[in-house]
Amino acid sequence: MASSPTDRLEPQYFDSFDGKRIAWYEMGEGRPLVLIHGYFSDAFTNWIRYGHAGVIAARGFRVIMPDLRAHGSSGKPHDAASYPPDVLMRDAFALVEHLALSNYDLAGYSLGGRTVMRMLANGATPRRAVLSGMGYQGIIDTHGRGRYFRNVLTNLGSFERGTTEWMTEAFLKTTKGDPQALLRILDTFVDTPPATIAGIATPTLVLTGVEDHDNGSGAELAMALPNGSFREIPGNHMNAVMKPELGAEIANFLAA
Repeated sequence: MASSPTDRLEPQYFDSFDGKRIAWYEMGEGRPLVLIHGYFSDAFTNWIRYGHAGVIAARGFRVIMPDLRAHGSSGKPHDAASYPPDVLMRDAFALVEHLALSNYDLAGYSLGGRTVMRMLANGATPRRAVLSGMGYQGIIDTHGRGRYFRNVLTNLGSFERGTTEWMTEAFLKTTKGDPQALLRILDTFVDTPPATIAGIATPTLVLTGVEDHDNGSGAELAMALPNGSFREIPGNHMNAVMKPELGAEIANFLAA
């Protein structure tokens, strides 16, 4: 356990439902919060580096941050069999079971937000949930956004400097991502139908950057949830995760 939110925490590991090794990090003490990072990222980059985990931990939370399969310090197998549909959701449920969590909260950014939605759609009953960096279209039609990332991963090195694709590739290099494993992740995406969203009773905050339209409308997603609320923070999809408002809004909603 680190004393500062800027410390590089040491990962802990467990074997998921299929034996693949999944890493997670912890910070703080109190009510458990499973906090899930986005695509191409990892727990450190998404949650620790910019202080979000520290802010949330200071409000009385035990912040549990997995590295998704194919990301960070978790296993990065290349075989297709290691990437069945909804594998990230199943890994997250396996972590909850491994840690014997029965009363906890859930939050995620981008792909992490979609993973939280898949957990809610498949029986997770957290006290509260946060879907950040995610909109309605990114939930009901995952392949639309998937096509963008497939194009980036299959054409690395070909993009003009300054384009969105070039910046996405630059982020991949920053996190030392494994392109082959990350391509497999795209095959695991599962859409969540509108009727399923309408049946999720968990109080849920949808939190997006004011310039973030990458996954559709956050406001529309919040309206589709029976107990949804919507907040905006500064930034677009790539840089909202760096803003202090992200951690503060998550902490405020969960601590209310």
